[in-house]
Amino acid sequence: MSAPSPKPDAQGPAGSTPRVHQLANGVRVVCDPLPGWQTVALSVVAGRGARYEDERRSGWSHLLEHMVFKGAGGRSAREIVEVIEAEGGNINAATGYERTSFQVRALKDGLDLGSAVIADLVQRPTMDAGDLAREKQVVGQEIAEAADTPDDLVFELAQEAAFGAQPLGRPILGTPASIGAATPESLSAWRQALYAAPSLVVSATGAVDEDELLRLAERDFGGAGGAALGDPEPASFSGGVRTVAKPLEQANIVLLLPAVGVHDPDYFTLRLLAEILGGGMASRLFQEAREKRGLAYAIDAYSETYADAGVLGVFAGCAAEDAVELAEVTVAEIQALAQPVPDAELARAKAQLKGSMFMGRESALARAEQAAGQVLLFGRTLDPQLVADEVDAVTPERLAALTGHILGQRKAAVAVLGPKAALKSADTFQRLVAG
Repeated sequence: MSAPSPKPDAQGPAGSTPRVHQLANGVRVVCDPLPGWQTVALSVVAGRGARYEDERRSGWSHLLEHMVFKGAGGRSAREIVEVIEAEGGNINAATGYERTSFQVRALKDGLDLGSAVIADLVQRPTMDAGDLAREKQVVGQEIAEAADTPDDLVFELAQEAAFGAQPLGRPILGTPASIGAATPESLSAWRQALYAAPSLVVSATGAVDEDELLRLAERDFGGAGGAALGDPEPASFSGGVRTVAKPLEQANIVLLLPAVGVHDPDYFTLRLLAEILGGGMASRLFQEAREKRGLAYAIDAYSETYADAGVLGVFAGCAAEDAVELAEVTVAEIQALAQPVPDAELARAKAQLKGSMFMGRESALARAEQAAGQVLLFGRTLDPQLVADEVDAVTPERLAALTGHILGQRKAAVAVLGPKAALKSADTFQRLVAG
């Protein structure tokens, strides 16, 4: 998102905007205390993920995230989980294209243990060869499961159509061949680069004391080293079609159009565009395609953004015989947004977007993750009211201009998975969008 201009005290007092600190080795620490809370959320985020892999290492970031839980800091896989749960907490992790996060949710006295355990995962995993062999089998099953799940596979196909052989075009899970090539030694070297100190953010929200958090961060992450991986190649939306015929009850369809990235001034314009197009039951696609015409039970629009690129996406599930008409309706609704929308419709979309953002901040873990992500992207946290002001500043003319820009590129990525009769809808999408 375009970073709003900071207030004079952008890292204000502990009771308002989260405070951001930096350790000597480059690790950044975000403290966001919430008075009266009895729990704490700790998120340790590395600003690197699957987008930083070459084809040979495809899936290694996700495999590594699995492997560190098999043993770290002298604890076995079972002990890592049990020691956290014994204190009333839970632990998890997630790998994305641009970051990897480790999360602990705990009672208010659980910050010390949570920080120590995550530090072991990030810096001192065991990386046993036998564990790696077994975990390759587990990830292989995960890859197979995704291939057998239509509404997972169709998104992978669309991502590949959009970005081709680039890292953003490859599945985060990797392939059996790329996963199979990893060794304990090569995965350990990848860990040192992926979780290097300059790309780490330690973020805590809830029942957290700033002095204690800084002490724990210094104790557990102050010795982290390594040089962060360099920036990836700029993303380029290529577009194309991927179709797979399967004897399913309905067709699964994804349409992606090239949009803007997080740093673009039109980031919130894109969010609002997706909201108006298909963000809820009052949206244009839901009303026209589902309620009025009965073409799809499930249809929605969304935006997916990266540091330097983004997409406007539409997902739909429909009967095969309705797929072509659904494609025509979808493109027509997008094209209609190249004209200024009514003020009331834009106001409703703004209220929905702000509501989702502020409601998300009422989850401690989501709040900790959001703060870490903002620090990684902008070097600071963003004042929520300033963010809301940026949403409110979007005009119907800006929405129309962005839609025109998106359509003017005349590129689309389309994936259709399902009965053979539905596959022709992919050509309809391409013809109507790209010509």
